[in-house]
Amino acid sequence: MKKVGFFRSIHVKFVLIYVLLILVAMQIIGVYFVRQLEETLRTNFQTSIKERVNLLAYNVREEMGKQRTPEDPSLEEDIKKILRDFDNAGDISEVRVIESRSLKILGTSHPGNQGVVGQRTTELRVKQSMVLEEDQSAVLLDRPTGHRIWVLSTPIKSGKKVIGAIYLVAKIENVFAQMKTINKIFATGTGIAMAVTAILGILLAQTITRPITDMKKQAQAMAKGNFSRKVKVYGHDEIGTLAMTFNHLTKKLQEAQAMTEGERRKLSSVLSYMTDGVIATDRRGRVILINEPAAEMLNVSRETVLSQPIVSLLDLDDTNTFEDLLEEKDSLILDYSTTSERFILRANFSVIQKETGFVNGLICVLHDITEQEKIDAERREFVANVSHELRTPLTTMRSYLEALADGAWQDEEIAPNFLEVTRNETERMIRLVNDLLTLSKMDSTDYRMKMEWVNFVDFFNRIIDRFEVAKEQNVTLKRKLPDHAIFVEADEDKMTQVLYNIISNALKYSPEGGRVTFSIKERQDTIVVSISDQGVGIPKESIGKIFDRFYRVDKARTRKMGGTGLGLAIAKEIISAHGGSIWATSQEGKGTTISFSLPFEYTEEDDWS
Repeated sequence: MKKVGFFRSIHVKFVLIYVLLILVAMQIIGVYFVRQLEETLRTNFQTSIKERVNLLAYNVREEMGKQRTPEDPSLEEDIKKILRDFDNAGDISEVRVIESRSLKILGTSHPGNQGVVGQRTTELRVKQSMVLEEDQSAVLLDRPTGHRIWVLSTPIKSGKKVIGAIYLVAKIENVFAQMKTINKIFATGTGIAMAVTAILGILLAQTITRPITDMKKQAQAMAKGNFSRKVKVYGHDEIGTLAMTFNHLTKKLQEAQAMTEGERRKLSSVLSYMTDGVIATDRRGRVILINEPAAEMLNVSRETVLSQPIVSLLDLDDTNTFEDLLEEKDSLILDYSTTSERFILRANFSVIQKETGFVNGLICVLHDITEQEKIDAERREFVANVSHELRTPLTTMRSYLEALADGAWQDEEIAPNFLEVTRNETERMIRLVNDLLTLSKMDSTDYRMKMEWVNFVDFFNRIIDRFEVAKEQNVTLKRKLPDHAIFVEADEDKMTQVLYNIISNALKYSPEGGRVTFSIKERQDTIVVSISDQGVGIPKESIGKIFDRFYRVDKARTRKMGGTGLGLAIAKEIISAHGGSIWATSQEGKGTTISFSLPFEYTEEDDWS
């Protein structure tokens, strides 16, 4: 799991939020306090100055309204005396008295600025205060000193008439210096408060984040499968309740995991030992589970098909979509047959749905029905062949019997021929039924053969001798048989039937003047018996089918010769029952060789004496 960054930690976030809240509160309080304090100091400063100015205005108004004699001091001298009190008057830099009519400066409190007395004032605020009859003031910057000053112009009224004005310049920089000192004190206090708040915030955050950290470690351990750890409960508040709930959740998850693991093992065991293939998908149709039988059926690797679309896995891209499979109610037949091998699967689909009805996936069960399809095809072919083989002689017999019933029995030439054909067809049906009964017995699970030790060389010679005596064609029988005895365990009657079927076919398809060769070869643990003829041979594409039931290379010729198409099929069943195998080799126009093997244990000849 990725480590949490320092600034993303809830511990740091909690302390920062706590400190920021205190900082905002302090700033709000500080701004309000400083602004109010500044306003109060300025108001007090200006009020005290105005009180002195008002007293000055009263004295000046008295002097300006006094009747003067030549012996009395001039108005300028009296005003100069009055303004002496403002020389070096602390915060007041200069006070001027201006007459309203001529705007002449009557006096100034500044000793070094007496030259302006008698001159006209150029101050705009003086003129405004006289015209508007109200005080005019402003805070300005004194360029020579760089300090702030407060300028005040107050009109002097006599009754309702403005007779003059007092222009005052005061040093207000002290007020701002006090505010600067107060701001420094406030900033220092804020810093100390922030430090104390941060320390307290860290301690407080630890009490909250410690159990959360423990729960995080427990969650990480649970993610790794460790459910043995428990979260420590530090108190019975909301966080303590959360810790107890987390421990209870851990216990429940441990029980659920154990149950899930048990079910998973059961499911895994079931899927592993199922003979059918099982494929599960997610809601998008991608494979999330496939058992070993399904992987073997589809000839794929379980690791490579995970997350692959099921329609691609089943090779259904051209015919079906995943939505089609969700709606499929019947089975789908998947034919993966090749020219050399037949392979057919049946796929059944089941939709996985949540309780809400939404599709959560799809289950596909695969059944290998290759053998079943083969058996069904063979059964259909067998029924068709039996029906055909029985219908042909029966149709012929009915035709001839109807002809005899219609009067042909009275014809001495035709009647015997008709009766002979009917007899031959009857014998053919009897042979067919007998062969079918033989195959039926061989297919029976409780069929048992009478096995005994047989000297196969002598037994084979006796069979050949019978055909030597009974043959009607001009065919030579050549023997390549060992001079010594070869004993095999076999059912003599059934083996006689095998040899009769093979030799009959060899003689039947041999041309006049041809030759049939008989041989026995000894292998390490088997003997190989071969019967070769010089007939027309068998086409290459038919070699593997001549042992199938009712299969005939040349159907017309075989039926004409009275064959049922079951002789080699019976031979194959009997040889297989003996633990051997049978096969054929052929060249068209040169002949055919039918060979079969039988289990053989080599034994010294004197052991049988």
